[in-house]
Amino acid sequence: MKTLTVRKYVSPLRQSQAQETRERILEALAALLARTGGEDFSFDTLAKESAIERRTLFRHFASKDALFDAFWEWINARLAPAVMPKSSDDFEALAPEVFDGFDAHEGVIRASLHSASGRAMRQRTLAARRTAFDAALREAACKMKEDDAKRFTAIVHLLYSAAAWENLKDYAGLSGRQSGETVSWAIATLKEALTRDR
Repeated sequence: MKTLTVRKYVSPLRQSQAQETRERILEALAALLARTGGEDFSFDTLAKESAIERRTLFRHFASKDALFDAFWEWINARLAPAVMPKSSDDFEALAPEVFDGFDAHEGVIRASLHSASGRAMRQRTLAARRTAFDAALREAACKMKEDDAKRFTAIVHLLYSAAAWENLKDYAGLSGRQSGETVSWAIATLKEALTRDR
């Protein structure tokens, strides 16, 4: 007896519509976070903000964690072509552009720093960030004394961050680009001093 093989049809139009809906949800979340700071976030609020049915939201994102994981990736892609440096030189080269991107998405970046949902979002990416930073800084760090290398890596984590952007913007009155240039200078100066001392 022959078994019928059923092939599933994938509609390019339906895929395109699904992608547009996903974009609309993420854009609505960005607007919501920028306006409210993220504390009062709920799927009901997001459904209203995006004008999309609540069940459609859950079809695209089964949980808040899934939504925020996708959102973090989505917003990072809009900050700069490459947010995560691949070498110590990249920290210096990318900082002005990345920090300029923070200015362009100021409300969302501040929400990520000061809301419970933003902290949770950052915590989920922390291990990947540490791994990427360690790999990017390895070549420079191996030219330093061991203790200095650890301190250097820790300071780069602090400097190349939205928290540093916010402090330089609020307390020093610098723009995002100026903050990024300042961070770039600080990293380069510290790296040069520590490798020279070795």
